[in-house]
Amino acid sequence: MTLYIDPPTWPGHGRMWSHLVSDVSFEELHTFAASIGAPARAFERDHYDIPSNRYADAVAGGAVEVGSKELLRRLTAAGLRRPKSRPAP
Repeated sequence: MTLYIDPPTWPGHGRMWSHLVSDVSFEELHTFAASIGAPARAFERDHYDIPSNRYADAVAGGAVEVGSKELLRRLTAAGLRRPKSRPAP
């Protein structure tokens, strides 16, 4: 099981955010997110938005820290990327 998280550099709602992804499956991603207490509403198309104050929880839970470009590369290579223009099946 490998989950990836990028640094909390994405601003929104007065906070900074990270993206949490899997390079295996959405099932793996949902299971991991639940295990660290991420609410289902934090899921957006192909990733979970993780606030900066929960970043350490994700890493402690086993998420691998990578840069944003690497995270996107891995998500795309796994065939799990769902851009806004391509809805979920």
